[in-house]
Amino acid sequence: MTGRVLVLGGTGEARRLAAALVTAGVDVVSSLAGRVADPMIPEGDVRIGGFGGVAGLVGWLRAAPMAAVVDATHPFAATMTDSAAEAARLTGVPLLRLQRPGWVAQHGDDWRWVDSLEAAAAAVGGFGSVFLTTGRHGVGAFAGLNGPCLVRSVDPPAPPLPPRTTVVLARGPFTVEDELALMRQHEVDVVVTKDSGGAMTAAKLTAARQLGLPVVLVRRPPLPAGLAVVGTVDEALAWVGSQAG
Repeated sequence: MTGRVLVLGGTGEARRLAAALVTAGVDVVSSLAGRVADPMIPEGDVRIGGFGGVAGLVGWLRAAPMAAVVDATHPFAATMTDSAAEAARLTGVPLLRLQRPGWVAQHGDDWRWVDSLEAAAAAVGGFGSVFLTTGRHGVGAFAGLNGPCLVRSVDPPAPPLPPRTTVVLARGPFTVEDELALMRQHEVDVVVTKDSGGAMTAAKLTAARQLGLPVVLVRRPPLPAGLAVVGTVDEALAWVGSQAG
């Protein structure tokens, strides 16, 4: 393969793709948003920080021409995905969305789907102890809850927080045994999460099923129309080979 590839990263899939591209001899640049204090750094060149919206990304792509761009950001990084799609349209740079499949309910699951964090907060208003695993930037939507709230995130959550909040700072993957112990310790009545997909944080869903707890899941934001999407690193690697060969 020849040509430089930009990977919009911050996920495990992005890191695995960057490593595979480096192994294949591809000149890869991974871009991290910088929202995590101690990010896991991928192989290859790395830049940290935003581009400054669509205009900034367009300028960057024109100043540092790329053979292709792979958007492998988090499934809920809708602003970056929308900006990447528009920048690719304006510059003509080929763009692929690498997005892991969402979770699929199993027998015994009690899943309750909502479209936003605000809707999730309304859905759990009648419960006692709430386990929030929605990321540190989304906790403010639950600030009006009066019951106990267990909040887990990689970095300290941004205020405002529910008045009776307990914060656990941890980075996955988590085991089912650990999740069961945590939920029992805090007498959790309901789990709230985003449909992030993947195995790294799926153990909480298994634990909730085993404990008979409901799970409120926030649906993923819609993808830009016409965006090419794959669900695995191997598919993304093959696509890059077709664009940068």
